Amino acid sequence: QLQASGGGLMQAGGSLTLSCTASGRAFRSYTVAWFRQAPGKEREFVAASRWSGSNTFYGDSVKGRFTISRDNTKNTVYLQMTSLKHEDTAVYYCAAQAGSEISGNYGYWGQGTQVTVSS
Repeated sequence: QLQASGGGLMQAGGSLTLSCTASGRAFRSYTVAWFRQAPGKEREFVAASRWSGSNTFYGDSVKGRFTISRDNTKNTVYLQMTSLKHEDTAVYYCAAQAGSEISGNYGYWGQGTQVTVSS
């Protein structure tokens, strides 16, 4: 099970950190990603981290502003978001998969947390 948290209402230019906590030791070996979906838009890849945390990947729209990290001792993955823009407004989901292919099939999904950025 994945539990996403940390969403909220922020002003443009602000920062926010999301957390994704999982149950089970296997999570530590999983690739974990963040996706987001804004109203009326398709789901968008935001960032991903392979199990060690040393391999990270970002969508073009968030490069340089968002940072994904993980603490495997806490079974938690974080998404630090800075320089927030109105267009970052979306429901953010964390997802996990046992494989290492970033574009692979994520079989585990959290419930989503709403991020709203006021302009």
